[in-house]
Amino acid sequence: MRERIQALVLTAVVVGSLFAVAPAAATADQQAAASVTFDAQTSGGHTVTVDSATLPDGGFVTIHDSSVQEGETLASVVGSSAYLEPGTHDNVTVHLDEPLSEDDTLVAMPHMDTDGDRVYEFVSGNAAVDGPYTADGGAVVAAANVTASATVSMSDQPTDGNSVVVDRVELAEPGFVAVHNDSLLDGDALGSVVGHSAYLSAGVHENVRVELDESVGNETVIPMPHVDSDGDETYDFVTSEGSADGPFTDMNGEAVLDTAMVTQSNTASVSAMNQTTGGHAATVDSVFLPDGGFVTVHDGSVTEGAVFDSIRGTSTYLEPGLHQNVRVSLDDPYTEDGTLVPMAHMDTNGDEAYTFEESEGGEDGPYTADGSAVLDTASATVSASVSVDHQQSDGHTVVVDSVDLSEPGFVTIHDASLFAGETLASVAGTSTYLEAGHHDDVEVTLHDPINESQTVVAMPHMDSDGDQSYDFVTSEGSDDGPFTANGGAVVDTAHASVNAVTTISDQESDGSTVVVDSVTLANGGFVTIHDGTLADGAVFDSVRGTSEYLAPGTHENVEVMLDSELNGETTVFAMAHADSDGDETYDFVESEGSADGPYVANGAPVMSSATVDAPAMTTTTETMETTEMMEPTEAGDTTDGESGGSVPGFGIGIALVALLGAALLAVRQQ
Repeated sequence: MRERIQALVLTAVVVGSLFAVAPAAATADQQAAASVTFDAQTSGGHTVTVDSATLPDGGFVTIHDSSVQEGETLASVVGSSAYLEPGTHDNVTVHLDEPLSEDDTLVAMPHMDTDGDRVYEFVSGNAAVDGPYTADGGAVVAAANVTASATVSMSDQPTDGNSVVVDRVELAEPGFVAVHNDSLLDGDALGSVVGHSAYLSAGVHENVRVELDESVGNETVIPMPHVDSDGDETYDFVTSEGSADGPFTDMNGEAVLDTAMVTQSNTASVSAMNQTTGGHAATVDSVFLPDGGFVTVHDGSVTEGAVFDSIRGTSTYLEPGLHQNVRVSLDDPYTEDGTLVPMAHMDTNGDEAYTFEESEGGEDGPYTADGSAVLDTASATVSASVSVDHQQSDGHTVVVDSVDLSEPGFVTIHDASLFAGETLASVAGTSTYLEAGHHDDVEVTLHDPINESQTVVAMPHMDSDGDQSYDFVTSEGSDDGPFTANGGAVVDTAHASVNAVTTISDQESDGSTVVVDSVTLANGGFVTIHDGTLADGAVFDSVRGTSEYLAPGTHENVEVMLDSELNGETTVFAMAHADSDGDETYDFVESEGSADGPYVANGAPVMSSATVDAPAMTTTTETMETTEMMEPTEAGDTTDGESGGSVPGFGIGIALVALLGAALLAVRQQ
């Protein structure tokens, strides 16, 4: 059916010039030890799938771009898998640290874990550790043509007829996901469009709700990602009669799509799985509300007739249709293990406010089926829960999306050496003290920066000694241990993409040089010293000096000669810059930001700050007399780039926005 749909789309609509991609030879080394197979594929630009990898001693599968064929051993690395145990692994998903924006020949290469810490350090270790498996004098590799486009998936589901949920869509460039009804099967490429999503940025999007312009019934629907070809962030495919915002196409030149069966229903449903929680929130996996409403979490006493006293918490108002992974905050937290009873409730008075309890059941009662309330049951183990998503990092911080603690504590970031038994040494950083309860977007500052993309482990820890200080490492594990459930520590893992890291310490200087402790650059470049006037928006004038060109990898104790000397105590920023034009010459200032812009993580330049204490400038009698005649400055005013203490956060934010705006093109070219 999929092939027929794809053919119909492309015969009905002109989609423009397509890339002609020849099939890749997914070769594997023919020796019995390490091997890899990697087939040609269409990617949404942010992940690729390695079909099979055999690693006799464990390790990683690394993805290199085509520059590896030109000798770019380190700079060609665009992503690496999590640690893989010894043996054969099928369908290994690799997150790309440098997303694909155009087709390329990528190379899958099994790498060893030579130091046994389960952390991939090939680039940051300057190729001295975690090198590739070899056979017959060469690295074990497989190459494949990868088409940068989109992927989409959608599961069968109930619908109210007016909305559907697309499980996942991955886009190599911005666009939309449109939903077609089954008239597409009759060749109606334009008239079959029954709805489309809001504008989606390039990246991965999950549980995308699509409001439908035309109702659907019991039929097959076809989710299809579309490019925002005219860049106006408005879906124009139908109104332009197919000349704008056409579908993403795969490696065979066919429209990227999936199919799903939707069933129009007036019957609510709810589903929840057994879960570990801190007691302050519960997750309902899915709820279908044909007329909108709420999902309320009751405890097990509801089965004994405690209709109102059993209520622990209720969701916000949910629009009609299907909802997935609904988090319900609990007003009455669980303090011990118990039963969760999520129940679908109507919004009978249409005010989008849950009034079931206060109206003593007169309003917003439960949906029913066959005379009984629509509900599900699941067990709740009270301990802690944690969630961390794939993210970019500057190497100094990791953001934990949510943590729920049954008692006060912390959330700690471990590196993957935890899984090699390094319980204490794997601790990379810990949050501030957290009260019992639910916390969102917890930023953890790492005391040991991570300088390469890797798996990070978020683990909630107790404050077992009640001193509000994290003592797990210093007590050698006897205090502040992890929250546990089902015989193990409560954890979540995520991939942290790290393309550049700078580390600089407070130091004394003669004013002519600054030493940067460590710089890791995935693609090579420079480390630039900005003074404190960066906080006032002096994006280019704040540049005091730049290093020589630095090759990809890690560089220690980088001495930067300054073009203008520092005077007195000054705040400086060590900022990682790319060599976007490949000439190994720093052109950022000269090009007014169009070349050699900064490495970026989460929309901000990668940098670190320090205080430099340089000798104060000697003043002459004439200068002193002139100074006495000048109006006094207000407290905190600084000159010559001196920090005068702290750097105002608002000012630095404005400066960084300006910096990013000026260097946007250069950053995209890295």
